[in-house]
Amino acid sequence: MSGTRSDGELLRAIAADGDRRAFEELYRRYAPWLTARLRGRCADAGIVDDVVQETFLAVWRGTARHREDGSAGSAGDAAGWLWRIGSRRLIDVLRGDGARGRLRQALTRLRHRNEASAEERVLAGVEHGDLAGALVRLSPELRAVLQATVIDGLTTREAAVLLGIPPGTVKTRAMRARKQLREALA
Repeated sequence: MSGTRSDGELLRAIAADGDRRAFEELYRRYAPWLTARLRGRCADAGIVDDVVQETFLAVWRGTARHREDGSAGSAGDAAGWLWRIGSRRLIDVLRGDGARGRLRQALTRLRHRNEASAEERVLAGVEHGDLAGALVRLSPELRAVLQATVIDGLTTREAAVLLGIPPGTVKTRAMRARKQLREALA
């Protein structure tokens, strides 16, 4: 076979045969890009390097399965697929935040245990109106931020990593979404 193999060919060779050369080529092609992109979301180079390694280990071990989109010559956007794996693994690491982070979360829960959560306050305040309809009328960008921060319980920073947008944009979109929901449910 002459020339460089496509992303799709590499991914198929890795999945079907455990082709080490295909894996090495995919790694050389995408590891620097993934590292640079993740470093834009996390200042700790050690964490980023670990996440990149875990991402490619998932590809090699087959624990992450790529689905082709069926278009001619396409790998179903291998870069996007690797980004989704890497960003999710980064969020998992950031969520863990070690023992200190878990202790801080436990203390916060204890301190506010008698207070209603934001979700409970929203649900208690919705006596009139159609919450599902109001959510559907939000733009996809606003809905994605609400999904990440309210339903998935991510922090602003984690949501920013997941959505690939700056934390300030997450805050602005969340504020706009809450305002639109209040107006729709009033």
